[in-house]
Amino acid sequence: MKATTKTFTLGDGREVSIETGKLAKQADGSVVVKMGDTMILATAVSAQEAKEDVDFMPLTVDYQEKFAAVGRIPGSFHKREAKLSDYEVLVSRLVDRAIRPLFPEDYHADTQVMLQLISADKNMLPDCLVGLAASAALMVSDIPFNGPISEVRVARINGEFKINPTISELATADIDLIVAGTEKDLNMVEGEMGEISEEDMVKALRVAHEAIIAQCKAQWELCEMLGGRKPARVYNHERHDEELEKSIRAFAYDKVYAVAKSKLPKHERSAAFKAIREEYKASLPEGTELDKFLSNKYFHHVEYDAVRAMILNEKTRLDGRELDQVRPIWSEVGYLPGAHGSAVFTRGETQSLTTVTLGTKLDEQLLDAPMMAGYSKFLLHYNFPSFSTGEVKPNRGPGRREIGHGNLALRGLKRVLPGLEESPYTIRIVSDILESNGSSSMATVCAGSLALMDAGIKVKDAVSGIAMGLITDEKTGKYAVLSDILGDEDHLGDMDFKVVGTSKGIVACQMDIKINGLRWEMVEEALMQAKKGRLHIMGEMNKTISKPADDYKPHAPRIETLIIEKDFIGAVIGPGGKVIQGIQKDTGATISITEVGNNGIVEIAATNGESLQNAMRIVKGIVAVPTVGEEYVGKVKTIVDFGAFVEFMPGKDGLLHISEISWNRLPSMEGVLQVGEEVKVKLIEIDKKTGKAKLSRKALLPRPPKPEQTKKEEGSAPAAEAN
Repeated sequence: MKATTKTFTLGDGREVSIETGKLAKQADGSVVVKMGDTMILATAVSAQEAKEDVDFMPLTVDYQEKFAAVGRIPGSFHKREAKLSDYEVLVSRLVDRAIRPLFPEDYHADTQVMLQLISADKNMLPDCLVGLAASAALMVSDIPFNGPISEVRVARINGEFKINPTISELATADIDLIVAGTEKDLNMVEGEMGEISEEDMVKALRVAHEAIIAQCKAQWELCEMLGGRKPARVYNHERHDEELEKSIRAFAYDKVYAVAKSKLPKHERSAAFKAIREEYKASLPEGTELDKFLSNKYFHHVEYDAVRAMILNEKTRLDGRELDQVRPIWSEVGYLPGAHGSAVFTRGETQSLTTVTLGTKLDEQLLDAPMMAGYSKFLLHYNFPSFSTGEVKPNRGPGRREIGHGNLALRGLKRVLPGLEESPYTIRIVSDILESNGSSSMATVCAGSLALMDAGIKVKDAVSGIAMGLITDEKTGKYAVLSDILGDEDHLGDMDFKVVGTSKGIVACQMDIKINGLRWEMVEEALMQAKKGRLHIMGEMNKTISKPADDYKPHAPRIETLIIEKDFIGAVIGPGGKVIQGIQKDTGATISITEVGNNGIVEIAATNGESLQNAMRIVKGIVAVPTVGEEYVGKVKTIVDFGAFVEFMPGKDGLLHISEISWNRLPSMEGVLQVGEEVKVKLIEIDKKTGKAKLSRKALLPRPPKPEQTKKEEGSAPAAEAN
């Protein structure tokens, strides 16, 4: 066994190593990337042959974190790693989006890149190393790959940019971006920011690209240490028919160009493209057998070229808009009376119905992952049913796309929420896409912002989002930046750049580039054009609602918080939860208790003010400290020969001795008090050793005069009358 290791340093001297030849040698390529205690095993395997008539890249990227990496056992029932968590899916997508454009267009063999976190530093997020690991595994293999690429995190902390900062450093960052690219270009960006300017965004991207260039160089040097990069395997994954391709292009190009220029709506345009295909089939000599796979492929090529040429030549869009024009917008809030907040946002043929639900601490999401343990108080779920595009598909739950789109919207909206840590509420936003023709994730952002305001959440500002596109021609150098792209413009274009922001600046972004040769002026132009579009969209949103509602909906829960001493937590909960369950049953309120330091944080939630106050009164009674000399209204719990035990405070009993019930001497307790009877008492003593309370009823009654005084008063009465 002989391992080869390439080591390089980051700008601050921290060391990163890439090791190959030691682990997983039966994979086509494998490496271990190490930085501090963080180690990632990356493997790449590709099938030797492609499946028949596949015209896309069947790439799978799976990132998984091993609990042993941080010395933990999984908290699940089976006590083993299960399906990928949402976080692992998001990291998998980061790598997929970065490497997918770098495979040859004609390479169609099933390919899998697996990334495993096998050791971890609890103060370092491993997602900044996964792109480097994936690319290095491909570079030491014979899989055709036009790399290398790398991926880094760039953050701005106290005004200074830093590559791959620690988790503790990120806590104060106002820019947090994951950026991927080659030595020459950027091809993937994702992250969140604190309302920064477009100029600061470009600065961050430039800093990230400098680090990426150095890491790509390290991969080439690793290959040189291995004797040079392996020759790429020989493959032939595509069938060709040049005569058929020429025939289809000659017949269809001008017709497709005309349809692209016709400004038809989405479904009519698709039908028109389909009609051209049918017309071509009908034009063939009778008995001609058309190769369905190749004809569909060549028609797609024609549509790709014609639509792009039309946009560049005519400076107009498929739906007739100007390059920087946003589609018509309408929105409405309060559409769903039963929700705590709701909004409908429609932009062109894309529509989101979004709800906001306010919950308690009991509704927090438990996070059980090696690098992310704890609870989340803000959830955003994005749903994309098939009817939104007029299709029929089984509902199998959220896929990777839905998870990714939802996370982008969450990043943008999270930045304007009032302090989540201090807020007693758990907030869940759900976006259901009812129509889709591009930018549905940005519709989710806009609808989410409106719904939060409708719910009465005191957001810092409105948030809007826009998806930018790009069409380029490498031969002529022409390019066009498109605002608010359609689905076809995304599919046939070179860039999908989503920008989310407030009136003050950018709060989140996501960029995917499908081409080489992206120039910095294109990025800057796209950002400035996006700003114009975002502010226009925000202006339309403000016509519907421009500030949060004054109060929550009448049926939304109200939450009150009590801070109690740690020693009282058990008293509020009771044996087996008996006390707290009883309070919830009797009042209809929901109660949660969290131990923080030497205190207990009690949150009481109810949709009814009376329920809330009743629960508050009971809990306050339980945690109140009895005071000698205070008066209480108690309830008789038990009667014994020598008196009665009275619950004078919730959960606190005291002895009302027979001698303290009345100023008159009572021969027995028979008929004096009844179980359940309310009685006003005074706390006269708490035994210092036992803590037992002694109560008195007679101390609150007028004291009768002594017998001698009574006789004297009676004897003097006649004299007084005589006088």
